[in-house]
Amino acid sequence: MSVKKHPLAWYILKWRASALIVFGLKNQAMEVFEEMLQQFPHDTYAISSLAYMKTQLGDKEGAIADYKRLVLGPDVTAATWYNLGFLQEEVGQIQDAEHSFRQAIKLNEKLDQAWYGLGLVLIQLQRFDEAIKALKKNTQLQPMSPYAWYQLARVYVERNQPDEATKIILHLKEFEPKFAKQLERETGLAV
Repeated sequence: MSVKKHPLAWYILKWRASALIVFGLKNQAMEVFEEMLQQFPHDTYAISSLAYMKTQLGDKEGAIADYKRLVLGPDVTAATWYNLGFLQEEVGQIQDAEHSFRQAIKLNEKLDQAWYGLGLVLIQLQRFDEAIKALKKNTQLQPMSPYAWYQLARVYVERNQPDEATKIILHLKEFEPKFAKQLERETGLAV
């Protein structure tokens, strides 16, 4: 894999933006990234930096637009699709988020966050069988993270499968007792 060479002007702009970020001047840094895009219109570094900065500043729709530009490129990464899906889910674009998470998984089936995100959107779409599969995949990739276990137990309760939820609560008691107690309170399942 060869490293893409950039002209000196690109490196100067990158350095300026980085320095502004270090000093907490995010809006000015964004202006430099915009300047970078004027000179280098399809530069993925500038676009992804803008998307990240917009996310940090609360401009989720602007960040989504930037991530959508990035996913059209030939070198799109699973992380880019994941970031797009994460923001889409946050703003209520559930079906779009499902597509983005699935694209992330196609590029990297071990991206546990994408499996978790997919599970969450499938729950919202009330496609519980698929949600269970996605959440189980996340627990295989991140067995000590309580979040997918928690959501999985809630799906089992929703589907009137308290025995499966009870198994998860017992499992969580081994390494995340606070999550187990919270599930017991929320579900009424005393284990």
